[in-house]
Amino acid sequence: MQRNIRPSTLHLSLHSQRRKLATLPDQTLPKHDLPLSGIRVLELGQVIAGPFCGQLLGHFGAEIIKVEPPNVGDPLRVWRELDVDGVSPWWRSIGRNKKSVTIDLRKEEGRGLVQRLAIKSDVLLENFKPGTLEKWNLGPADLHPYNPSLIFTRVSGYGQSGPWSSRPGYASVCEAESGFRYINGYPDPETGVLSGPPVRPNISLGDSVAGLHAAFGTVLALLTRQKCQTQSQYQGQTVDVSILESMINLMEGIIPEYDRKEKIRGPSGSSVTGIVPTNAYPCKPFPSTPHKPAFVVIGANADSIYNRMMKAIGRDDLTGPNYAQNHHRVKRQREIEEAISEWTAQRTAEEVENVLRDVGVPVGQVLSVKEIVENPHVEAREIVEDVWVGSKENGWNVKMPKVTPVLERCEAKTRWAGPDLGQHNREVLVDELGLSEQEFEDYQRKGVIGRAI
Repeated sequence: MQRNIRPSTLHLSLHSQRRKLATLPDQTLPKHDLPLSGIRVLELGQVIAGPFCGQLLGHFGAEIIKVEPPNVGDPLRVWRELDVDGVSPWWRSIGRNKKSVTIDLRKEEGRGLVQRLAIKSDVLLENFKPGTLEKWNLGPADLHPYNPSLIFTRVSGYGQSGPWSSRPGYASVCEAESGFRYINGYPDPETGVLSGPPVRPNISLGDSVAGLHAAFGTVLALLTRQKCQTQSQYQGQTVDVSILESMINLMEGIIPEYDRKEKIRGPSGSSVTGIVPTNAYPCKPFPSTPHKPAFVVIGANADSIYNRMMKAIGRDDLTGPNYAQNHHRVKRQREIEEAISEWTAQRTAEEVENVLRDVGVPVGQVLSVKEIVENPHVEAREIVEDVWVGSKENGWNVKMPKVTPVLERCEAKTRWAGPDLGQHNREVLVDELGLSEQEFEDYQRKGVIGRAI
């Protein structure tokens, strides 16, 4: 570690070091002036929450230097399905627009290299257990003397403080403790509480939601820095993001409803408590796929839309003063839902869509990923993009969701897929950090820097 370097000396060289960003080769920076162009993010996190934040920031122009353990890399590289090269296509998506550098943080010399990278960065992004950076002498108190404006974006299960902060932060557990899992599933008809275990979405929702909060918080911290007349006036902030709090943030009116009315919202199957009708309804299977269950989701809870729908399905008897507004319909939910289900069950999903769309009722089929990729609206909006992996001579396309939102007059795009492990070691550590060839080779020999794989 560079404890013998005087902070004042580092401060003087910091601005000249940052100016080097503007002279990087064209292929490493966006060709257009994106919102985060010129911002360097040092990503130390792994798997989903931290890296998803990095993916979002990288898409809009930030230079993301991702530090990975030598030889193994981010565990997500080999999660779920593996491609022909033994790497997960998921990695190619979440790692897009990032530079992969392999440094062993277990070694003091490796931590010294990371410190030097942090001194030249605007943001340090991590999702380790709280206290880990401090144990490595890479926390705010260690780095702010050398880079006072460095922003720490820290993602964890429970936050950097509090009695639960030292617990391992897994999204599945935090989803349960946030109350999210309690409201997902099917209610017991007698008690209204969960009938059996809760149902989880087949994604790591808590991780991605925390990543979104982390990206938002990072941009807010960067805006705060921008408002200062000079960077020397700005004291680097810590963006403290927890999965638990991010999920609680999604819980809409559940807490105020409990506070004011002592209502404990429970599960509601495929509907939403207190809003009628909005649900998933069964349809006749398509002749070409007789064994595949078919459903449509209908959202007809607006008063005028409800009346149009009931007229279209031949149930005018369920309109009038007793059904005029949502709170009336909530009292008659079973009657209304049964009438709609009886009508949809006699028709294919396409027939249901045609009838209801003609009268302006929001309706859509429950689609699989195959149907999403082949969807004409998805194609027209270019929501799924093809990204090249490998060399020009020997490679392949990987489909991945386009990063959104779409900003007008902002040509943000995927510039490259998630890189091979250690692909940017030389570019970052020699060309940008300034290691000599001898130092680079010595570090590789000692295992401080991994070899590109």
